Amino acid sequence: MSNRPTIEQQIQLAIDILKSGGIVAFPTDTVYGLGASPSNEQAVERIYRAKKRAHNLPLPLLLADRSELTKVAMVVPQVAWRLAEHLLPGGLTLVLRKSPWVPSAVTGGGDTIAVRIPNHHIPIALIQGLGTPLVGTSANVSGKPSPVTADEVHEQLGGEVDLIIDGGECPGGIESTVIDVSGEVPTIIREGAVSQEEIAKTCGSPLRKIQQA
Repeated sequence: MSNRPTIEQQIQLAIDILKSGGIVAFPTDTVYGLGASPSNEQAVERIYRAKKRAHNLPLPLLLADRSELTKVAMVVPQVAWRLAEHLLPGGLTLVLRKSPWVPSAVTGGGDTIAVRIPNHHIPIALIQGLGTPLVGTSANVSGKPSPVTADEVHEQLGGEVDLIIDGGECPGGIESTVIDVSGEVPTIIREGAVSQEEIAKTCGSPLRKIQQA
């Protein structure tokens, strides 16, 4: 008989770690994520350090439910509600003007926040257990491939993380599409799991696309 903890036990342990200021890795519907409580500045700092990520690059937040958009965003434009209604939960990240609730340590000092609702029960359980949105960035060292298994997370981040929840291979394997809806024209910042065509159809309006360097 294996003594390995069940997924439920791993989730409960992860919630306890998050509440006490630790960082955990977990599967999502796209790639493995690296999470912390956004209100714990030391935990957020550990994520930057583990990923070797520049501090001026903001970290995204994962939400459990569309209703939480009003908690994290100053304004939720109509187009953002429409995208959330049709394409979330799923592989789409929305960039919105941040509300005062969002700590500046998470946004790299900027005034926008990237948010997503994952279509996966593990991160949803973590968010609900923590009681707030969760920092949820890809569980990789910056510039390296995003991991889709717990072993790949371990190879890259190993001793930097307090717990890696092994939920098997991520079903998507492709990072989310990122769209900035904080300005006049919706702008695709990163192409990913959701196609540009699908977004344009949902928006019912022209999109701008930032050319990748």
